[in-house]
Amino acid sequence: MTNQNANDLLSTLKTYINKVSEGEKSPQEIAASLNTWARESADSLRAKISEEVETQVHKLGFIKREEFDALARRVAKLDGQKVSASQSARPKKSAAAKKVVKKTGTKKSATSKKVVKKTAKKKG
Repeated sequence: MTNQNANDLLSTLKTYINKVSEGEKSPQEIAASLNTWARESADSLRAKISEEVETQVHKLGFIKREEFDALARRVAKLDGQKVSASQSARPKKSAAAKKVVKKTGTKKSATSKKVVKKTAKKKG
């Protein structure tokens, strides 16, 4: 909260306290006013955050899930296939991705064998 906003809130609360002290408003009316103000502030903050997130996501080049699903349906329609919502939500793995990659043993080079032989001769 910025210093200006804190001062505004403090002055508003002082005004409400004075109105209660002078009998102009009841504590219930003040509480209702504060609740309304808090709700409106929260809604405003949510809207600002949502707007900022959308701006940043757009800058990064991402799209919304709804846009992706619509595009997937459009591509499927062009291909003449029917795509359900569950199919468009999960990308399929390609056949190459499904193959298991076998590990091969590491081969020692000729130079590493020579080093091992030389060390063995020095010890013996």
